[in-house]
Amino acid sequence: MRSYDLIVIGGGAGGLTAAAGAASLGVDVALVEQDKRLGGDCLHYGCVPSKALISAANDIYKAGNLAGEGFTRSGSVNMQAVNSRVHEAIASIQAHDSHERFENLGVDIYTGAASFLSETDIAVEGRGPIRGKRIILATGSRPAVPPIPGLTESGFLTNKTIFQLKSLPKRFTVIGGGPIGVEMAQAFARLGSDVTIIEQAPRLFYQEDRDISREAERMLAEEISVRVNSAATKISVENGEKRLELKHSDGSKETIRADEILLAAGRKANSDTLSLENAGVAVDPRGFIPVNRRLQTSVPSIYAVGDVNGAMPFTHVAGAEGQIAVQNAVFGLKRKIDYTNMPWAIYTDPEVFHLGETEEALKQRGADFRIYKTALKDVDRFVAEHRTDGFVKLMTDPKGKLLGAHAVGKGAGDFMQETVLAKQQKMTIGTLAQIIHPYPNHAAAVQTAANLYWREKLFAGPLPKLVKRYLELFR
Repeated sequence: MRSYDLIVIGGGAGGLTAAAGAASLGVDVALVEQDKRLGGDCLHYGCVPSKALISAANDIYKAGNLAGEGFTRSGSVNMQAVNSRVHEAIASIQAHDSHERFENLGVDIYTGAASFLSETDIAVEGRGPIRGKRIILATGSRPAVPPIPGLTESGFLTNKTIFQLKSLPKRFTVIGGGPIGVEMAQAFARLGSDVTIIEQAPRLFYQEDRDISREAERMLAEEISVRVNSAATKISVENGEKRLELKHSDGSKETIRADEILLAAGRKANSDTLSLENAGVAVDPRGFIPVNRRLQTSVPSIYAVGDVNGAMPFTHVAGAEGQIAVQNAVFGLKRKIDYTNMPWAIYTDPEVFHLGETEEALKQRGADFRIYKTALKDVDRFVAEHRTDGFVKLMTDPKGKLLGAHAVGKGAGDFMQETVLAKQQKMTIGTLAQIIHPYPNHAAAVQTAANLYWREKLFAGPLPKLVKRYLELFR
């Protein structure tokens, strides 16, 4: 049996980060991935293809808007051409995640499904078992399928199959109002579908600050039909069309018709085929693998990173977890993951940015905090581009330490990055106000909000009286 210092199971963002990091340190490492391609969901079915599709949809949408300004547009969307653009993006990035690259780094790659034989031994489908002193699980997640009567029989799309559509559906319904659901809903609306989104929660973008989610939902509702406080109770097919029976929170019912249904109602951990019981690794009722802040499972020599641990289902988080897990597993360090400084963005148009606590969370824990908010219509660059919808909202403790930073607006995922640095480095909001940006700049929205902090200090504190007294005495 071949023995390794480290075995990584899963070739997605977390697993590849862990495997590459370990190999670069001279560790004898094996990577087990059941798919013949490395890269995981993010590359093949998630972040990369969805953003390529969103980009194509936005280009088409902008062209359509120009038609009202003296330009002309004709024809309909060629879905196969759109998907060709998507797959070109995947293929380009796939080169960075090739078998050859990782083999050149010194990683032994095993293709096949993995399962535990014991705490240290792993069976690989089609190969002999291998043994690892330490093991990192990075097997990701897959779409959860809710028990809606008729759903399976009627057929549905997921993030794994949506990029294989040969034609654009005229009527497109999305079940689920999370990031995947809202991004795809808007993209297909901009491609030309009549889109309806169904969400059980009281609003879309439910994890976001309430002010942000309300504004984002308002703008999204200008392009798609939104059903919140609603659930699909039955799905059937009649005369070639899919019919969804909805029940709303007020007890009323509705039937909507669709040509295609996208299921985006949460994720399920890819842990059920690992035979974790053979290693003594605990799982929660949803199949996720609980870990401590050092990313150790209930078995200290086995770690779990990325979607499979159920913490934060984002590619950049999986990468960060992979880095920490390698350091702890290889060197015996006790580094801890800190999710309080992890940002995320939802790539609708306009984008939604999230960092730290929301106003609701701060109120719930009884925090003493301040809010500094600025509308994008007060920032010259957004005015010049006629993209003034949205705002920036910063929240601090009484000393100006950043507790939360949220925004909705064009490019928010980019222009809000200064707040990530500020929060990680424990800077005060006053520091953000002192950053000099080239004019005109989108990031001035952050500076404008931060300026409110100094304005409050200057005009609400003792300084005005001191200045006045100084002028009286010395000037």
